[in-house]
Amino acid sequence: MSEQGIARVRRLFGPKGAAPEAAKAGAEKITPPFWVMVHKEFGDHINSWRFIILLAIVTVASIGSIYSAITALSEGFSGSYEAVPEFLFLHMFTVSNGVMPNFLTFISFLAPLIGIAIGFDAVNSERTKGTLSRVISQPVYRDDFLNAKFVAGLQLIAVVVFALGFLVMGLGLFMIGYPPTPEEFLRVLATLVITVVYVGLWLNLSIFFSIRFKQAATSALAGIALWIFFLVFYGLIVNLIGQATAPSNPNDAAAVVAHQNFLMFLSRLSPAYLFQEAATTLMLPNTRTLNPFITLEQGYLAIDAPLSFGQSLLLIWPHIVALISMTLIVFAASFVLFMRQEIRSRS
Repeated sequence: MSEQGIARVRRLFGPKGAAPEAAKAGAEKITPPFWVMVHKEFGDHINSWRFIILLAIVTVASIGSIYSAITALSEGFSGSYEAVPEFLFLHMFTVSNGVMPNFLTFISFLAPLIGIAIGFDAVNSERTKGTLSRVISQPVYRDDFLNAKFVAGLQLIAVVVFALGFLVMGLGLFMIGYPPTPEEFLRVLATLVITVVYVGLWLNLSIFFSIRFKQAATSALAGIALWIFFLVFYGLIVNLIGQATAPSNPNDAAAVVAHQNFLMFLSRLSPAYLFQEAATTLMLPNTRTLNPFITLEQGYLAIDAPLSFGQSLLLIWPHIVALISMTLIVFAASFVLFMRQEIRSRS
């Protein structure tokens, strides 16, 4: 928090957490310190150059992905209503012409960088500048300080994600001329909410590293290393484990199914895999199951029709719960670590 933020907290709150004007009759209600810090942190993030640069990169990538999708759609049908594919509006988020990845791929790849960029110096920069002890010396609790960092970052992430989502919808509506159905609109909104939860997990991880490490560069490198690990190396490790633990008898159906379920469990320990699977299921209504193996009876009795929005949401509900649980676990670890640290003033 900057010097202006500290001065604002001092000006609004007295030594006992109440403003001097609060004792007067008819005094206005004083804003709690928590929301004062949230507003100040939100403004600092908005005005920072690193956020502007990163937002520009993500925006350009999103525009490129929507152009790629519109090009692929225009080549796929002649423009008549009879040739329009089902769930055309959702195809803008999942279809690509092969030159650039689709919107979901860009978001799953670049969105974690927003969370890392926002939180990698949330605490250690305050400690380095000597403002952390001055803020805590005010009528501000430690949990309010940490909660304000997370809430401000999450608000900014929500604004960015929904702005990009509506930008893609607006450009797609302008280019193709087909409005979304209510179900398609709900699917897009649900995907954006899941994206906010997913990026919030990376924000929590970066805040944890900013508490654990004293240098901002070290915490940033730790967050980027973890991001690269889950996006690139974790899948390779799962494949190596799958090759090492493959059943000796490939004709044993029970052993093959158990082995695939084990590999699926390992893959779903990655937040990147969970998000990609959940977002793809919402954006592709024809996805009827996430289980790689179904019996002949299940396949025979299944109705050849896309799932409704409610059924797709039930299908990915465990993924949403897992992402929220991971976020809460990391936040709890950050909270415990921060509460146990000693804060001393620096001269």
